[in-house]
Amino acid sequence: MYTHNLDPVLFDFGFLIIRWYSLAYIFGILIGWWLGKRIILNKFQNLNFNFDIKEFDNLITYIIISMILGGRTGYVLFYNFEYYLSNPFDILKIWEGGMSFHGALVGIILGTYWFSIKKKIPTFFLLDIVFNNFSELLIINLI
Repeated sequence: MYTHNLDPVLFDFGFLIIRWYSLAYIFGILIGWWLGKRIILNKFQNLNFNFDIKEFDNLITYIIISMILGGRTGYVLFYNFEYYLSNPFDILKIWEGGMSFHGALVGIILGTYWFSIKKKIPTFFLLDIVFNNFSELLIINLI
């Protein structure tokens, strides 16, 4: 069985530490943002659906916040609940690690739903773009 021996830190400047995991989030968000805009412009421009592309930029802000909140909440609830129950202020220390994929996924769904209700945009239209985008990123990573 292979066990990786990768250092989680890419660069350590003393006052600033850049980790591989944070770069995965940053590049995933940026590539997802670009792919989402491309999906909207290519697939939905010929339909009679009036959607302002600038609203997608606003959705990305909601997605980032809800991904961080959901990912951290999922980690706290599912992986180390007893520790965080006795040390509640450590929940805020996201720089010390601890994010869960499934928590982030639930956060993204809830954040997209809240955004769609607030902006009166069909929820499934936005979720279709977000998860179509997600599946394209998975396919790109698997190839």
